[in-house]
Amino acid sequence: MANAAIQLIGINKSFGPVHANRDIHLEVPRGTIHGIIGENGAGKSTLMSILYGFYQADRGDILVNGTKASIKTPNDAIASGIGMVHQHFMLVDNFTVLENIILGTEGNALLNTSIAKARAELKRLEREYGLEVNPDAVVEDLAVGLQQRVEILKALYRGADILILDEPTGVLTPAEADHLFRILARLKEEGKTVILITHKLREIMAITDNVSVMRQGTMVATRKTSETTVEELAELMVGRRVLLRVEKGPANPGAVKLSVKNLTVRDARKVEMVKDVSFEVRAGEIVGIAGVAGNGQSELIGTIAGLRKALSGTVLLDGEPIDVTGTADPGNLRDRGLAHVPEDRHHVGLVLAYEEQENAILGYHDHKQYLTGFFLNRSAIRADAEEKIRNYDIRPANPHLKTANFSGGNQQKIVLAREIEKDPGVLIVGQPTRGVDVGAIEFIHKRLIAMRDAGKAVLLISVELDEIRSLSDRILVMFDGRIVGERDGEAGEGELGLLMAGVERREAAE
Repeated sequence: MANAAIQLIGINKSFGPVHANRDIHLEVPRGTIHGIIGENGAGKSTLMSILYGFYQADRGDILVNGTKASIKTPNDAIASGIGMVHQHFMLVDNFTVLENIILGTEGNALLNTSIAKARAELKRLEREYGLEVNPDAVVEDLAVGLQQRVEILKALYRGADILILDEPTGVLTPAEADHLFRILARLKEEGKTVILITHKLREIMAITDNVSVMRQGTMVATRKTSETTVEELAELMVGRRVLLRVEKGPANPGAVKLSVKNLTVRDARKVEMVKDVSFEVRAGEIVGIAGVAGNGQSELIGTIAGLRKALSGTVLLDGEPIDVTGTADPGNLRDRGLAHVPEDRHHVGLVLAYEEQENAILGYHDHKQYLTGFFLNRSAIRADAEEKIRNYDIRPANPHLKTANFSGGNQQKIVLAREIEKDPGVLIVGQPTRGVDVGAIEFIHKRLIAMRDAGKAVLLISVELDEIRSLSDRILVMFDGRIVGERDGEAGEGELGLLMAGVERREAAE
C-alpha cells in the first residue's frame, strides 16, 4: 500500500498462555483517521503498545511510511514520528504547560534558550492546529479538555506525524468532545494520521475514515466508515447481535430509600468538593448524577458509601442515619443493605493480586456462608465464585485466576456480581461501564434495569451522557460541587451538556 502511514504485518504477541495478538495485519492510510475497536481483551491496547514500543512483538513487522521500523522503546516510536495520547494523561500536575511539553527534550545546556525556542514552537503549533492553551498555566489548574490538548501538543512538539489516541473522550463533556473532533479533523487536513482507540461506536461513525475490528486477538474486519453501520460494527466486535439501546419500562418509585440533606465534603487539601448537596433516591428508580469528572461526584458517593468523612450534613438509609461526619463504615453499611460499585475498580473495588474467587467475596468474607467456624470455607467460596461466573458470563471461567489477568470488562463484572448478588436495597454505582466494551455494556445495563424493576434504589454516577440518559429515571447534574439542575430521563444531550459546563448557573448569576 503505497500511501500507508502504518503497516503491521503478521504481528503476534503472547503473554504466557494468553495469545493477545494473532497474526495481525493492519494498514492505515496516510492522512486519515483510522478507528480500532473491539471488546475488552480483544488485543487493541496490546497492538498499539507494540506500535508505540511498550511491548515487542514475538513475530511480525512494522512499516512506517513504507520503511521497516525497529520499535523497541517509546523513544524509537517518537523517532519514527509516532506519538501517543494515553487514556490517563502522562503529565506532571505541578509543572506548567510549557515545562510538560519540553520535559525530556530540553537538549540544551542553556535552558533559557531552549525554553524560548520551545515557546515559539508551541505558539506555532497552537496557531496551526487550533490547540490554544496558556503555556504558563499550571497543568493541575486546567480543565480536563485543556490537559488533553497539552498531551496532543506534546506529541506534535516531538515531531509526531502519526498520533495514537486511547479512549480520548472518556472524561470530556459533549462540547469538549466536539472540540476534540474539530482538532482531529484539522490534524487530518494538515496531513497527520490519527489512530483512534475507542469503545464508543457513535464516535467512530462521526470522525473516522476507516475502522478496523478486533475480536479475541485477531483482526476480523476493516471497513470504510461510510459503508458500515453501528449495528454491523457491534456485531463484528461481539460475534452476535447486540442490543444498542436500553429497553426499560416506566419506573414505579416507592418509598425513599436514600436521603441526602445539606451534605458538604472537603477533600484532603481541605477544598470543599461537595457543597450543600441534597437529594433523594426512591425504591424502584434509577437516579443518575451527570457531570464532568472532578466536580464532586467521587467525593459524594465515597462519603455515602462510608469511604470518607463529611464536613456537615445528614444521610439517611431507610430512614435511619448514617454517621457520615464520624464513624460510618462500609462493612456496616453493607450489612444494612447498601452496596457500592466504586468508580476505580483497581484501587478500591478489587485486589488485583488476589484470585477471582477471593475478590468475589471481598468485603463479605465474614458472612456465615463463607465460613466454617473461624476459618474460610474454600469449597463454599469456590462454588459461589463459579455460580457468579456463570450468571455474569465472566471470562475466562477460572475462579483461581489472578484478577489482574482479567480484562477490564470482566473485572467490572466481578465487582458487579459481588455487590448485586447480595440483593442490596440501595446500590451505588460509579462509572459502571468505564473502559468496557459494547457487549459487556449491554449486559451491565440489563442488570441495573433488573435491579430497578425489582424495587431497588439505584444511584448512578457516570461521565457518559448516553448512559445517564438511557438508564436514569431522574437526572441530577453536578457542577463545582453543587447540584445545578434536575431533569427527567428524556432531557436532551445539549441541555445536560450546558448544565455540566455550568453555563445555566453562571447565566442565572449575571
